[in-house]
Amino acid sequence: MKRLLPLVLLPVLVLAGCSASPAAGGGGSGDRVRVVASTDVWGDVVQQVGGSAVQVDSIITDPDRDPHEYQADPRDRLAVARAQLVVVNGGGYDDFLSQLVDTAPASTEVVNAVDASGLDRHPADGEFNEHVWYDLRAVSRVAGAIADELTKADPARKARFAAGLRTFRDGLAELEATEASIRRTASGEGVAITEPVPLYMTAALGLVNRTPPAFSEAIEEGDDVAPAVLQSQLRLFSHHRVAVLAYNEQTTGPTTEQVIAAAKAADVPVVGVRETLPDGQDYLQWMQHDLEAFRTALSR
Repeated sequence: MKRLLPLVLLPVLVLAGCSASPAAGGGGSGDRVRVVASTDVWGDVVQQVGGSAVQVDSIITDPDRDPHEYQADPRDRLAVARAQLVVVNGGGYDDFLSQLVDTAPASTEVVNAVDASGLDRHPADGEFNEHVWYDLRAVSRVAGAIADELTKADPARKARFAAGLRTFRDGLAELEATEASIRRTASGEGVAITEPVPLYMTAALGLVNRTPPAFSEAIEEGDDVAPAVLQSQLRLFSHHRVAVLAYNEQTTGPTTEQVIAAAKAADVPVVGVRETLPDGQDYLQWMQHDLEAFRTALSR
């Protein structure tokens, strides 16, 4: 994602868990492990693994904020300075937090989700896709790295973190079973995208991305789409070359709206994907929702 709705200029550090944030002037964390995450996606993964033994501050929870362009403020710096563990997405997605980590105390541990994911940083078929939270197996590996670091910070709660990790991975296994179920009937179908956000999930479903790379790259970078490239994208719908359109619902603009309108006009189902948690859903609920949306779309 490179361009979202207009940015809010005064960043607010929002708590992903249920405790008060020390950076926001709340009470101390007691004996909980202090964690800072770049977005509420990774903040929720930490919360599910650590439960009541962690205090999690997620810097970006607002869907109108772009991690690529976010500028850290003094409260973010203070939170990182106090944190025992920092979780970054990596891959160039949230460099603002990586920069803060460089000035954090030497004792601060860091989990870089891209590095922990085990994914190939230099894929043969193109540029690396940093939206690793849509790869369930990668998320499982990241959760394991988080559990390891929480255990280092609080060895007495090793069993608690191991149990949280097992429960979270059980939820991921159920989601992988859902992916496999959808793949059995959807494999080989075409998918169109506006940005590469959902490509790990669509690949797991066996879908073939037919969007011209120049189109999704331009949308992600906030650049104009060449007319010929746009027409190639629109023909995917009029020529019925795709079974579904997956679009980043947190990005707006005339070009994406034109693409969505073309898909609907051709009776191609549209599925929205995201970069922050939907209201009222945790990570597992969110992924289940998206998978069911794909199942419904592909069964038409």
